[in-house]
Amino acid sequence: MSDTGNICEEHFFEGVEKLLEIWFKKPPASQGDLRQIPRSCLESLLKTVHCEVISFSSNDEVDAYVLSESSMFVAERRFILKTCGTTTPLECLKQLLDLVEKYAGFTEVDDVFYSRKNFKKPELQKLPHISFEQEVAYLDKFFKDGVGYCLGSSDYDCWFLYTLQGTKIISNNNIDEPSGKRRKLEPDQTLEVLMTDLDPKVMSIFTKKNSPTAAEATQKSGIDKIFPSMLIDDYLFEPCGYSMNGINKSGNYMTIHITPEPEFSYVSFETNVPQASYRDVIQRVLNIFRPRKFVLTLFANKESVAADFSLTTKNNKYYNFGELQCQEVGFCQLRNYDLSFAFYSKFPS
Repeated sequence: MSDTGNICEEHFFEGVEKLLEIWFKKPPASQGDLRQIPRSCLESLLKTVHCEVISFSSNDEVDAYVLSESSMFVAERRFILKTCGTTTPLECLKQLLDLVEKYAGFTEVDDVFYSRKNFKKPELQKLPHISFEQEVAYLDKFFKDGVGYCLGSSDYDCWFLYTLQGTKIISNNNIDEPSGKRRKLEPDQTLEVLMTDLDPKVMSIFTKKNSPTAAEATQKSGIDKIFPSMLIDDYLFEPCGYSMNGINKSGNYMTIHITPEPEFSYVSFETNVPQASYRDVIQRVLNIFRPRKFVLTLFANKESVAADFSLTTKNNKYYNFGELQCQEVGFCQLRNYDLSFAFYSKFPS
């Protein structure tokens, strides 16, 4: 997504998002709800992050905000903040935890996930986001049992994750059962597809020159057909760049953010819509955007219908998507979730 500047050599926008997701423990018999936090307080929180609300949609299950730099979702006990550019989402943590306690009455964190792909130009970021090591140190001020991981090649395409301990990194399908029992959780899953080196013709759709409105860009590209039941809230930036949130009646969401400039094109797709297999969803997304490379991540807990989703075929070979070949796979067993990671690229990569 890019909302400032012209498409030229001097202009650069970091499309890669920093994704913060926090689940809070709801005390027994509590009527607390994160959506009880006043919007004015959330807008003040976003000033700390260096972004603002530009559009809003809601239903009985979730509030969805399109931001000047990506998105925010607020549900009963789950908070998601996803921001790109040079935003500083971790700087809102103290303010967020104070607001949650004051307005929802939640004082305990159930789970924390902070993740991002490697930046194209990390030197342009602001503290504490210049390096993952700095981000981990900052998060450790708030969460005493956190741990950070890097999946993929740290010199090329990789993905960073910070979460709470109780995690085992596994690769090459050598998966051992974690020690201890898993507690009963509500079904949950999150898929991300982070795409780079995208088709210039597709990216041109997400410019004011070729799509006068966001709705036209949504329809031209086929985004509206990924999950047809979604209520879509979309926004097209000047002169280029696109963001959308989609929510359904069950409280599930999808969100897409697009930085279309050819020199640093980037698209992210994320959803928590439950699927026993995400292969068709992933293929629909790839058909729309036509990247040369992408990183795929999937979180699923044992209660999710996606718990048995596999990146391998019946012959135990890694699943490919046409010309996009699987170059690297990793698996993690988190304390409440299983995580699959994969990097795909066209040959030569």
